[in-house]
Amino acid sequence: MSKKVSATRRNLIEVARMLFARDGKKEVTMNDIAEASKKGRRTLYTYFNNKEEIYKAVIDAELESVLQRLIVVSQENLEPDAKLNKHITTHLDAIKNVVTRNGSLRADFFHDIYEVERTRRKIDIKEIMLIKQILIDGIEKRVFKRMDVNMSSMIIFYAIKGLEVPYIRQNLSEEFEKNKNYIVEFVFQGIKRQKG
Repeated sequence: MSKKVSATRRNLIEVARMLFARDGKKEVTMNDIAEASKKGRRTLYTYFNNKEEIYKAVIDAELESVLQRLIVVSQENLEPDAKLNKHITTHLDAIKNVVTRNGSLRADFFHDIYEVERTRRKIDIKEIMLIKQILIDGIEKRVFKRMDVNMSSMIIFYAIKGLEVPYIRQNLSEEFEKNKNYIVEFVFQGIKRQKG
């Protein structure tokens, strides 16, 4: 029963996301979501009290998809420096994908930045832990120099997060791709052990 319930909830969230992406949050009503999902209003109100609640669930689901991509990277059998490199680029690409695939919802993500940030806090903490584990692994394997891993993982995370908006707004030109690699190398200059 619970799988069916969660599948229904996931379906409602995805339908709402597509409507918000196409028409913008303001234009979409609870009735629109109920009709598009082919569920009655009663079913919709079983899961969500209002449009703000379903909008928050959409944001949660989108950010959770970013975290899931990063968890996949964390489980790959890579050397710590390659894993951190992949983590950084996956983060930037996943956030860009979430924002660009959501059409009209894009403006709402930036307009409702405080709501998005509130929702992100718990995801951010989990991502910082993923980065911290990569750093610990890198120190143990003597790829990274000794450091305060708590502070360093937060600095790396907030550096990546600070690059999101410029990255989203850039066209994926060859020049920007080179800059993305430069950013990764810049991070590594502070944490990689010098050879010899």
